[in-house]
Amino acid sequence: MDKNLTRRSFIEKSTLASLGTMFVLNGFSQSCVGVKPELTGLDINIFSKHLQFLNYTDMAHAAVEMGFDGIDLSVRPKGHVLPGRVKDDLPLAISAIKNVGFEPKMMTSGILSTDEPFSRDVLETAAQLGVKFYRLGYYRYPKDKSIPEAISNIANQVKELSILNKEFGIKGAYQNHAGKHVGAAIWEIHKMLKGVENKYMGCQYDIRHATVEGGQSWETGLRLIKPKINTIVLKDFLWVNKNGKWTVQNVPIGKGMVDFKSYFKLLKAYKINVPVSLHCEYDLGGAEHGKKDIAITQKEVFAAIKKDLVAIRELWKSS
Repeated sequence: MDKNLTRRSFIEKSTLASLGTMFVLNGFSQSCVGVKPELTGLDINIFSKHLQFLNYTDMAHAAVEMGFDGIDLSVRPKGHVLPGRVKDDLPLAISAIKNVGFEPKMMTSGILSTDEPFSRDVLETAAQLGVKFYRLGYYRYPKDKSIPEAISNIANQVKELSILNKEFGIKGAYQNHAGKHVGAAIWEIHKMLKGVENKYMGCQYDIRHATVEGGQSWETGLRLIKPKINTIVLKDFLWVNKNGKWTVQNVPIGKGMVDFKSYFKLLKAYKINVPVSLHCEYDLGGAEHGKKDIAITQKEVFAAIKKDLVAIRELWKSS
């Protein structure tokens, strides 16, 4: 059966149920519910970190009602699914995701090597349940090694993970992240992935972090890493001066310094069409940090996330 037809049927039934019974999903009222906006070519998944105040079933219903194409499930310490419970809980989460017509395309892990506790369990279970891509954790530079030596060691860990990925049939992705993490500069990730099969390990490209680190040179970094990109992250930011110190402040999509129109034009030109994870890292009453108890209403969280989704689709369409 056509998955889009399945999802559309679910949405239509959910909308009718909302109209007929004034259904409210833990504060997500029918005013936020509607038929999914027309697809514009981007496969946009909500990062479940921002919905960790919901159980798996409510998380999936909220995502489909907001108009997403899927869920990037957090499977890591303090995540929606804990690594130590992956064999019991991941099937429940994936079942909830599939029950609303989504495919379990993406998940975010904390995995850094093949010999960590639960790495094999997490990847094997996820692959068996149909997950296609997972994001790794973040590497840091040890103080007792040079930068080139550290990158060489990390490249070996990444290669070993890619071999495990091949065994299970799942693809890994390392996210570029601003600051002191390994991979803040795109060339670091390019080095890490040298000699690794693209089919089993790549880059989760984050334009927000690339802009913070790259300023006006992010286009060069994108050109360098584009053959390795297998998933992308979308979010926005501003540089703000707080008490005389410049710092990064996360903001809703389109309200910051990320040049989404130029970025989207390049994605189209490079024919990069991969799963997208939307991150909402600005103030959401704690939901931005994955809190289970939030300081604002669920309806306010859903409305803010929905605005980001609509903004992305409009920017993509006009780029």
